[in-house]
Amino acid sequence: MSVSGLRILLVGPLPPPAGGMASLTRQLADLLDGEGAGVELVQNNAPYRPAWAGRLPGLRALFRLVPYLVALWRACGRAQLMHLMANSGWSWHLFAAPAIWIARLRGTPVIVNYHGGEAAAFLKGAARWVLPSLRQAQAIVVPSGFLVEVFARYGVAARIVPNVVDLQLFTPRSAVQQGADAPHILVARNLEAIYGVDVALKAFARLVGVFPGARMSVTGSGPAQASLAAQAEALGIAGKVHFTGRLERARMAELFRSADILLNPSRADNLPGALLEALASAVPVVATQVGGVPHVVEHGRTALLVPVDDDLAMADAMLTLLRDTALAARLVEAGRAQVARYEWKSVRPQLLAEYRAVLQPGDAIV
Repeated sequence: MSVSGLRILLVGPLPPPAGGMASLTRQLADLLDGEGAGVELVQNNAPYRPAWAGRLPGLRALFRLVPYLVALWRACGRAQLMHLMANSGWSWHLFAAPAIWIARLRGTPVIVNYHGGEAAAFLKGAARWVLPSLRQAQAIVVPSGFLVEVFARYGVAARIVPNVVDLQLFTPRSAVQQGADAPHILVARNLEAIYGVDVALKAFARLVGVFPGARMSVTGSGPAQASLAAQAEALGIAGKVHFTGRLERARMAELFRSADILLNPSRADNLPGALLEALASAVPVVATQVGGVPHVVEHGRTALLVPVDDDLAMADAMLTLLRDTALAARLVEAGRAQVARYEWKSVRPQLLAEYRAVLQPGDAIV
């Protein structure tokens, strides 16, 4: 099965900033291009032109939206199908819904690739506005069973096409160091309240009481950075916590190879890429049991799962992994075996089957 020569319109955000759906969009574009597809990208987070428009609250949305809509209209006329990266909130209303309706007007089939751990709350409040657009799509694909269940509540059928993890980039380090006197704890989430980094800091402060040499790296950026830095100061761990900012994927891979535990403290989540990257890098995982996380990892087999907002349980789970190296090794081994299903060679036939199903007669994938 090949997509060589297929004209695909890929719509979504692109880095910068790195991470999240922007990185997924860039990764997918590169993978499809490597398959010989003709990929045209329409970016929904393009820089403001002119740059000063970004300093105009309210009006700046128009400076981004109008060129985006024009680009969509033109690109739809050249594409055989649209692959739309979509998310909840205003991103849906401003960028995803208009893309679907433009594609319908242009006669271009659409695959909505929906992401986001807040889908349940978003649809609960906005289903009457979202569903009419969503039902215009020829297919809806999601990265986890969690979102399949969410959409099913509204009578919408979605199928799983997992996110892809690069097993050539994210690889284990040469020596396992769990249980060392100076464990390195990694948090790889945006600095927003929904991702619970404040809870991770509290849990880390408890860990430092047992492992005084412990250190933490917090990657990502966001509006909570100043308050989180102040919290680390108040907890007496500021000197042990490094806020790295957003990192490119190669630098993230290096950071994973130096980590002893990944903390995923989210209050809502779907399929966090950092979770897959940790499994690929042979880093034990402690994560909150929310959203799509239990669809990706299993407590006691591939990770340790804890309740939301429970810093004591999170600290205890970290201590368990650092003290019980045999358990950590079993989790790592099972995680490495499981993550193979997220490699491109495993995901590729699933995605291409979705493309084949929505293509117009005469456009079929070989």
